[in-house]
Amino acid sequence: MSKNLIIQELQFKAVRSSGAGGQHVNKVSSKIELSFNVAASLSLSENEKKRIYEKIGYKLTKDNVLQLQCDESRSQHKNKKLVIKRFLEILDIALKIPKTRHKTKPKKSAIEKRIKSKKRDAMKKVNRKKPNLE
Repeated sequence: MSKNLIIQELQFKAVRSSGAGGQHVNKVSSKIELSFNVAASLSLSENEKKRIYEKIGYKLTKDNVLQLQCDESRSQHKNKKLVIKRFLEILDIALKIPKTRHKTKPKKSAIEKRIKSKKRDAMKKVNRKKPNLE
């Protein structure tokens, strides 16, 4: 996966941000909407696409498009940087291959230690009982 190639495939759209902000917010398009078509991407291999579908398929639209938006800042350029950063983080998480788990057995000493502690606890409970005087 080449980040530079993927960033070139991104599509951006600037729209007016919602919420309070006075006159400035009504005339400036500072909110950025990012869209990335996973199915049409040339920079991702088929295995990477498959991994994306499995990991973040719930974030994709029916057309396999990942859409993100950012209106945290008043600046369109800052919002664009933030949304790209967030997109790359999501992609890294989706493409991360988890380590394989190797089965291990407990050591004999650990098993013996556990059994000894169980016997010790059982003896504590036996000693709490009233003595049998018969």
